[in-house]
Amino acid sequence: MKAILLSGTCALVVSLFLTRWAIGQFAKWGLGQLIRDDGPTTHHTKRGTPTMGGAAVVVSVLVGYATSKLVTSEEPSRSALLVLFLLVGMAGVGFLDDFIKVRMQRSLGLRSRAKLIGQTVVGLVFGVLALLDGSGDGQAAVSHRISLVREVGPALPWVLVMVLIWFMVNGASNATNLIDGLDGLLTGSAAMVFSAYVFIGIWQNNHACGSAGGAIGVCYDVPAALDLATLAAAMTGACFGFLWWNASPAKIILGDTGSLALGAAMAGLALVTRTELLLVVLGGLYVAVTGSVMIQVSWFKLTRRMTGTGRRVFRMTPLHHHFELLGWEQVTVVIRFWIVAGISVAAALGIFYSDWLGGLH
Repeated sequence: MKAILLSGTCALVVSLFLTRWAIGQFAKWGLGQLIRDDGPTTHHTKRGTPTMGGAAVVVSVLVGYATSKLVTSEEPSRSALLVLFLLVGMAGVGFLDDFIKVRMQRSLGLRSRAKLIGQTVVGLVFGVLALLDGSGDGQAAVSHRISLVREVGPALPWVLVMVLIWFMVNGASNATNLIDGLDGLLTGSAAMVFSAYVFIGIWQNNHACGSAGGAIGVCYDVPAALDLATLAAAMTGACFGFLWWNASPAKIILGDTGSLALGAAMAGLALVTRTELLLVVLGGLYVAVTGSVMIQVSWFKLTRRMTGTGRRVFRMTPLHHHFELLGWEQVTVVIRFWIVAGISVAAALGIFYSDWLGGLH
């Protein structure tokens, strides 16, 4: 528990001060945000706001987690290091995207194929490393079974597990990338998701198979669950620290450097904590926003093919832009979407706890 408190607090403090430094320094370097011409007109005021702020979040997580390990003299777990690899690796892909936007002065950044290749490489390297038995005890960081809360059902072939990992890492990072369009929206909602993983990691550790807490019939076979809670605490603290400066009106923007990294870290935590399907509920807001884009594109293509004129379900996607065009203030959209995110997290934790209670009877 000491490591969890140290990790979260250190990451929060570092994020607060490092982000404040980044605001001025990035502005001097000319790292200003570009705005889509076809986006809501209210967003044009954000042009020039320092971007790539996700770098401050990533550094804060690394410092917070490393500090907790140094102070407590504990070795970092393989599972946590793998999630950090996802975080840093996907931040690198996002950095290239942001850098091209700023350097080439085009709002699209990396071509979609190049971005997909980068995400795929990071995800597959993570998958290979996670499925290897690095500790010699026959237990890999990621299971071959798909779990909602605990491992059930038959083990999947190695190839199918790799496909699942690829899908989750790419899907989650793209989902958080889509939702990062309003001040504080992603940072605030991500802090809720990561805080849920703090609770999940602590609970799994206290009820680990073979322990006193797991000896009553309900247990979790998750390597280094408490260390994963420590890492999740660092993620939570870093997001809250960044949110101080990212809240409306934002002084700095996450950019793809941050949005891709946060989504990949969520997927990584879901995989190593054996809660792959639970992430769909935890990230219910991200599922809804991503779904809005898929519905919009599919309906537009279908109606254009059938009638010659493409029609839209929403005024604009991702979903938060639809509500903006309905006349909602940006702050109103963010707060209401935060409420949805909070409800999703509460529902997921309810499912997690209910499964444990059900196993007692």
